[in-house]
Amino acid sequence: MPPRRRSSSQFNLAFLDVMCCGFGAVVLLVMLLNGDMLATRKEIVTDLRSEVLRIEREVKVGKEYLVSLQNSMVQTEEEIVRTEGLSRQVISNVEQTKLELATMSGKSQASKKHINALQSDLLNLDAESRRIGAEQQTELARGAQVRAFIGQGDRQYLTGLRLGGKRVLLLVDASASMLDETIVNIIVRRNLDDRSKKSTPKWKRTLRTAEWLTANLPADSSLQLYTFNTDTSPAVAGLKNKWIATSDNKNINRLLAALKQTIPQGGTSLYNAFAAAARMKPRPDNILLLTDGLPTQGEKKSSKNTISGDERLKLFHQATGVLPRAVPINTILFPMEGDPMAAVSFWKLAIETGGSFLTPTRDWP
Repeated sequence: MPPRRRSSSQFNLAFLDVMCCGFGAVVLLVMLLNGDMLATRKEIVTDLRSEVLRIEREVKVGKEYLVSLQNSMVQTEEEIVRTEGLSRQVISNVEQTKLELATMSGKSQASKKHINALQSDLLNLDAESRRIGAEQQTELARGAQVRAFIGQGDRQYLTGLRLGGKRVLLLVDASASMLDETIVNIIVRRNLDDRSKKSTPKWKRTLRTAEWLTANLPADSSLQLYTFNTDTSPAVAGLKNKWIATSDNKNINRLLAALKQTIPQGGTSLYNAFAAAARMKPRPDNILLLTDGLPTQGEKKSSKNTISGDERLKLFHQATGVLPRAVPINTILFPMEGDPMAAVSFWKLAIETGGSFLTPTRDWP
C-alpha cells in the first residue's frame, strides 16, 4: 500500500511571514527611535559643552579679579604700615616738642638770673659810653648831613655806637626769628603770607634801624649791605663787590628798597655772614651787625630740627673765627626769648674787636 502523502498547511506559512514582518517593524521602530535619541543627545552635549566653556570663562575672570583684589590688599596693608609709621613719628615729634617747651621754660627762669648779672655789666658799659660820647656825637653830626631820618618822637640817639669807617658793612639778619620775639609767635608768623611777614613789628623795627644807620654814617664813608640767614648775599646783586658812597643817594635808596622786599625766613648762619665779610675786596673797616641772637646754623645747613644753647654758643665761636682781623663789630641786638647767652657773647665780641654792643628800646628809632 503506497504511503500517504502529507499535505502542507497554507496557514502555517502565512503566520511565519506575519511574525517576520512584525519583528522587522519592531527593529525598524527601534532604529528610528535610537536615531532620534542620538540627535537629542548630541544637542544636549553641545549645550552642556557651551555651558562648561561659559563657566570656565567666568572662573578665569574671577581668578583675575581675585588677583587684583589680592594686589589691592597688599597695597592697602603697605599703606597701613606707612600710616602707622607716620603716626608714630608725629607722636614722637609731639613728645619732643613738649620736652623742648619744658626745657625752654626752665631756661627762661635761668635767663632772669643772667639778666640780673648783665645789668651790672651794662653799668660798666655805660661808663665807657660816656667816655666816647663826645666822639660819637661828632660822628652823628657829620652823618646827619648825608641823609635825613626822623624817628618816632625824634628819637635820634644811640649812645656808644661807632659809626665811623671808610668802608662800612651793614649785616642784617633775615632769618625767621626776626619775625617776633617769642618762639611761639615766630612759629605762627613764619606760616603767614609774604606780605604779612614783611609787616611784622620786629622786622619793621629792623628796617627802620637800618635806615637810621645809613642816614647817620660819616659823609666820607662808603656802604655795602648784606642780608643773611642760612646763606649770605648782597641786598642788590648788581652792586656786589662795590662800595657805595653815602652821598650816592640813588644807590643807597636801591639798597634800602631791596632790604624792604626781603622776607625773613630760614635759620641763622653767622659763620657764612662773617666769611662773606672776610672775602670782600677791599675788606670793610667797620661792621654793623643787626641780629637777634646766637646762630642756629654753621657753615653748612644742618638737618637737625632742634639745637641746644651750648651748640648755638659753639657755632658763635666758630663764626668769630673767620672774622677779618682788626675790624670792629658793632652789634645792635633785638633780643628774643630763650637765648640768654646772646647778650653776653656779643658784648664780649664788641670788647675783643674794639666795637660796641647795644640793645635799643622797642620804640627806637
